[in-house]
Amino acid sequence: MNQSHSGPLANNHAQLGLLFISVAVLFWGMLPIALKLSGSFIDPVTLTWFRFLVALIVSILVQWSAGSLKQFAALDAKVWLRLILAGLFLMLNYVSFVYSLDYLAPGAAQLNFQTSPFFLAFGGVLFFKERLNAIQLSCFASLALGMLMFFHPFLDFSATDNHEIWLGVMIVQFSALSWTTYALLQKSLLNRLSPANVLLVIYALGIFAMAPFSDFSQFAQMNSFDWQVALFCAANTLIAYGCFGQSMKYWPTAQVSAMLALTPVFSFSATALVVSIGWWPEVFRADELDALSLFGIGVIIVSVMVVQLLPLYRQRRARRLQPI
Repeated sequence: MNQSHSGPLANNHAQLGLLFISVAVLFWGMLPIALKLSGSFIDPVTLTWFRFLVALIVSILVQWSAGSLKQFAALDAKVWLRLILAGLFLMLNYVSFVYSLDYLAPGAAQLNFQTSPFFLAFGGVLFFKERLNAIQLSCFASLALGMLMFFHPFLDFSATDNHEIWLGVMIVQFSALSWTTYALLQKSLLNRLSPANVLLVIYALGIFAMAPFSDFSQFAQMNSFDWQVALFCAANTLIAYGCFGQSMKYWPTAQVSAMLALTPVFSFSATALVVSIGWWPEVFRADELDALSLFGIGVIIVSVMVVQLLPLYRQRRARRLQPI
């Protein structure tokens, strides 16, 4: 979207896109730790209902105070249908990802989820007619290679718990496809609704859809630490998805999806930090990263940097070549 602009406006859009997606990646990188902790006191559906409830209350207050709720008056039936479908797919993503943590460590689950940048990039090509040039395609190929190197310790088919690992992998892939569908539907709505209003409807839909399947008695048994974890998950929803929605407004899906590949790096780093400090040793253990896994991290980071810096380089080159 921002590619049609040039000069200071394009630079401003690029900076805003980078800021928003960086915050989203940081919070999504921390989220699996909190979700893993939540498994001891609340089920995934009830936790997702609570996250949506908090996000809905805050979103309504913010949008009402900004006078943005009037956008809904102009929507037709097709837009409402896309909104409902986006909400359903995001709910499926939330719930299935938390279930996957019964079979995978947080870092491994987050890494498995990184097929979503590829789904999202090619969804942008299919549905929004965005173009991937040869360098971008090469970067996505190197991203895939880097992820395979990063993930190679989990590819041992002879492992005794192999069936559980691969069940977790399949659940995460379902979660990634659900999330990608939500993201593409949200992008298709941005010419009619602000990202915050799209999410507001999704949160409201989620609360009603998940209420019959939620066990509210679990809230009465939660201690202060449990509430802190649940509230962090709720704040994470509000901040990460709000920033992600804004980044889709300023950046093409290819650039956004490439940045998402950094999420498992943050997730593994956060898990390693928790282990080194000694927090919750009964829940978390150190992920063994050998030289090949570390090299894979380097390949991922370099690939992401090239995808992000290439458009900026081309914009500056085009400005230099313009006649004065």
